[in-house]
Amino acid sequence: MIDIKKIRENYQEIAKLLKIRNQDFSANLKKIVTLDKKWRNLTTKTQALEAKRNQDSKLIGQLIKNNNLQEVKKIKKLVSTLKVTIDKNNQLITELEHNIHQELLNLPNIPDKSVPKGKDEEDNKKIRSWGKITKKTGKPHWEIAEKFKLIDFSRATKLSGSRFILYTNQGAKLVRALFNFMLDQHSKNDYVEHLPPLIVNSDILQGTGQLPKFKDDQFKIEDRDQYLIPTAEVPLTNIFRDEIIKLDTLPIKMCAYTPCFRLEAGSSGKDTRGIIRLHQFNKVELVQIVKPEESNKALENLTNDAENILKLLKIPYQVVALCGGDLGFSAIKTYDIELWLPGQERYREVSSCSNCGDFQARRMNLRAISKDDTKVIPHTLNGSGLAVDRVVAAILENYYDEKRAAIIIPNVLRPYMKGLQAIKLSE
Repeated sequence: MIDIKKIRENYQEIAKLLKIRNQDFSANLKKIVTLDKKWRNLTTKTQALEAKRNQDSKLIGQLIKNNNLQEVKKIKKLVSTLKVTIDKNNQLITELEHNIHQELLNLPNIPDKSVPKGKDEEDNKKIRSWGKITKKTGKPHWEIAEKFKLIDFSRATKLSGSRFILYTNQGAKLVRALFNFMLDQHSKNDYVEHLPPLIVNSDILQGTGQLPKFKDDQFKIEDRDQYLIPTAEVPLTNIFRDEIIKLDTLPIKMCAYTPCFRLEAGSSGKDTRGIIRLHQFNKVELVQIVKPEESNKALENLTNDAENILKLLKIPYQVVALCGGDLGFSAIKTYDIELWLPGQERYREVSSCSNCGDFQARRMNLRAISKDDTKVIPHTLNGSGLAVDRVVAAILENYYDEKRAAIIIPNVLRPYMKGLQAIKLSE
């Protein structure tokens, strides 16, 4: 949530920066400013009326002592009238506060000045790449998965419908090996492992920015104020909701493996085959809560931590800076890590690493206090470390050896698969 004071004091600058998102938010900002002006004017008037009422109330006591009953009656009537007006004003003030809050909840974060301008993913800026592409073309991962009986697509559809998958045998073991490997690596980088709930309430989703704007993308539990999590970012970031933490305890670094659930799984008709866009998927998430002045550096470090997983797996990838039109709702700046899929002859996103500034902390009412009792609003960051299913797809497409009729297991995963060096058709 954007600080209303910042909008008051830097209206033109904020309007200019929001245009980087390739949308016009001028009407939203003007509405917020108009509501805020009404709120401030009415609050000032009401405070003056309350002061007048308090003054007259004290006068009543003095008049009673002086036995001026006629004047007492007159002042009491005036105080009663003031009370009615004040009560009506306070009701209007509460309504204005609610309306301002709702408008702010639907306004996206202010992009950093370094965010590239652009309309969509085609305008994202390549930052760097890693690894040698040894396979420029290859079989798609779904064909390899079916051939080696790693995923049962048809039975998954029978169980749950489209965009769900059923891992079997070595496929299930590969997933387990991957998230255990990822968690172990991130733990070495001082991320504290968590196992959060998979169900949260609406306040928690509002805190990280999924609600109210993206309500239709969530899996909601019928007749309950509960939702399946779209990412572990949601419960992890909200752990310190409504708390005042000590500034010298920052940075706080957390990681978690969870299944994730998203009702929206991409454009209609896009990626209908395979495991790129699913309603239920597996992910290891990284979250950091840091001092405001350290968040830019933290974004670089978090991105490097996610990249390191692909380096160890020896999967080629590239890093791109998202343009304004592709930037997420809560982010001020985002790097996407995209791994190489030879079966599709293209890079595909496997992690979005974002600096959210103080946007989420304000929505969650999270504060930090220094040793001299100064309160500051910390910054939050998050990123996939990594999306497990997309890494599975990359391993199948990059490590499939057609001549040997085998899927070679990356060296770093072999200890997690009891030393297995390759998945063969007979296994």
